[in-house]
Amino acid sequence: MKSINDRSQDIGPFVSQTDDTIIICRCEEITKGEIRQAIHDGMFTVNEIRRYLRAGMGLCQGQTCGKLVKNLIARELNVIPDQLDPATSRSPMRPVEMKVLGNEEVAHV
Repeated sequence: MKSINDRSQDIGPFVSQTDDTIIICRCEEITKGEIRQAIHDGMFTVNEIRRYLRAGMGLCQGQTCGKLVKNLIARELNVIPDQLDPATSRSPMRPVEMKVLGNEEVAHV
């Protein structure tokens, strides 16, 4: 079994495919071709793809595209998806106005 993080392995040249224009991450409008190119540029994990392209960092936080990105990485690296580490996930958050935080009452003991 080859190490997934072994950057010295040759995964071959990037060869464009006819479906590279398909949008994988709708929130950030990242295409299949952009993700494949990033993998050939050395981004071998889901977290690296997230940092490099922002795929999975939009409003849905990867709920829509996470498995697609992971499967693309696995296919390009010729490994099974279970061998890849899962992406670091964060809870969806909303901005809170300071006046909401400032109106909290302090309990007097």
